[in-house]
Amino acid sequence: MISGEEGGTSLEWKFSQVFGERAAGEDVQEVDIISAIEFDQTGEHLATGDRGGRVVLFERTDGKDLQSQSELERLDYPMPKHPEYRYKTEFQSHEPEFDYLKSLEIEEKINKIRWCPTVNGALFLLSTNDKTIKLWKVQERKIRKVCEMNAEPITRLENGSLPGTSPVVIPRTVSPSNGIPSQFFSNASSDSFPVGGIPSLRLPTVVAGSETSLVARCRRIYGHAHDYHINSISNNSDGETYISADDLRINLWNLEISDQCFNIVDIKPTNMEELTEVITSAEFHPSHCNMLAYSSSKGTIRLIDMRQSALCDRYSKVFEEQETPGSRSFFTEIIASVSDIKFAKDGRHILSRDFMTLKLWDLNMESSPVATFKVHEYLRPKLCDLYENDSIFDKFECCLGGNGLHMATGSYSNAFRIFNRFGGSDEGTILEASKNPNRRLIPTPPKPGRSLASLTRGRTARVNDSAGGEINGGAYDSTSKLLHLAWHPTTNVIACAASNSLYMYYA
Repeated sequence: MISGEEGGTSLEWKFSQVFGERAAGEDVQEVDIISAIEFDQTGEHLATGDRGGRVVLFERTDGKDLQSQSELERLDYPMPKHPEYRYKTEFQSHEPEFDYLKSLEIEEKINKIRWCPTVNGALFLLSTNDKTIKLWKVQERKIRKVCEMNAEPITRLENGSLPGTSPVVIPRTVSPSNGIPSQFFSNASSDSFPVGGIPSLRLPTVVAGSETSLVARCRRIYGHAHDYHINSISNNSDGETYISADDLRINLWNLEISDQCFNIVDIKPTNMEELTEVITSAEFHPSHCNMLAYSSSKGTIRLIDMRQSALCDRYSKVFEEQETPGSRSFFTEIIASVSDIKFAKDGRHILSRDFMTLKLWDLNMESSPVATFKVHEYLRPKLCDLYENDSIFDKFECCLGGNGLHMATGSYSNAFRIFNRFGGSDEGTILEASKNPNRRLIPTPPKPGRSLASLTRGRTARVNDSAGGEINGGAYDSTSKLLHLAWHPTTNVIACAASNSLYMYYA
């Protein structure tokens, strides 16, 4: 049973850090816009990908520079209350390409990043653009330096030989063909190099110093397996395989084999004119290596078991909410499309995001979600405008806290919402991606002629009207959208991307 403090109380969120904050009026380059965010399994590292094909890594630093709890107490060093991160390294993951057979330009934008298990202190992660998946290894290596070029005669008897070692013997016959002029041997025996070496021969001495640098190497390239744009990759709990999904197919890969994969889901019809839905997201179960789920543009989530057949054209369960009679409109199918799904850590629940709502599903109940959170209900009267400027097709991601009690998703005006599982469908917290995240929670002053009912609602429902002037029922900026965010696996820390800036908050 969940206590009221754990299940019913909203978290108080505070600003933690920002990376890449832009100055007022500063133009943002298209290639710098963040397109993917992912914590690793431990929360010690965070990775972001951008539209320029780069992957940037951050590492957790709070308390790591000190040895122990006793040292913290001795130095009177305050224990950090939340994880803090610093820049670690970055590398170019993908480059723009051109498919000459299809006359198709493949952009370098990173669509997804997924961490793989750490091996011998080296970090492994998968990154993908529209067509190609790559496995990267990031490891510290000692920097090798040239400490000297030629040794002095006092310290070296022979060029390249240590004191006490025998001289290097060369052939007795010295001719111009061996490349060494004979004048260098005028004062030396014909059997060895002269003492102190040959002055014109520059031999470096390379040593490995104490300094280290991070080196990123591409270990595998998994390509030529998708005809359509890759929208998802997900690691299996077995640590050996992963899946990649595009609009019509899901492929199963082995991390060690880059030239072969197995097609496990194929919804492509024989006649493309009969196509009615596409795959929008796919993810493995966190603990059962044989189970995975994928969502579709029709608003359904299908759970499949790979033990049933090699081609998983039949699903074990399908999660779909029935349409309310009389509510169908031109936009019904568009806003029903699921843009992202995430398994809860316990493997019992699935969180899904469509344009209007955030839904929590129980694997044991297929008919309806156990909770529905209204995210964009205030935009329902503006669906025509959103359709005309294509904003209605924006794909917002979602994430869950490690305990499964809280969930978050993005919105417009660089805002994101955090919901409590037991707080009711309309409860939640609106935060803005800025150094003052609660700025939008300041109630707007009442306007002349405002009804008594709306004034009462403003005192009782914090979320529904607290951001009234700008988000709920007011103006919104569809050009500044917060699409990507991630929740720390063990603590209440959220990382979210607003254009080229990475903001972090804690509770």
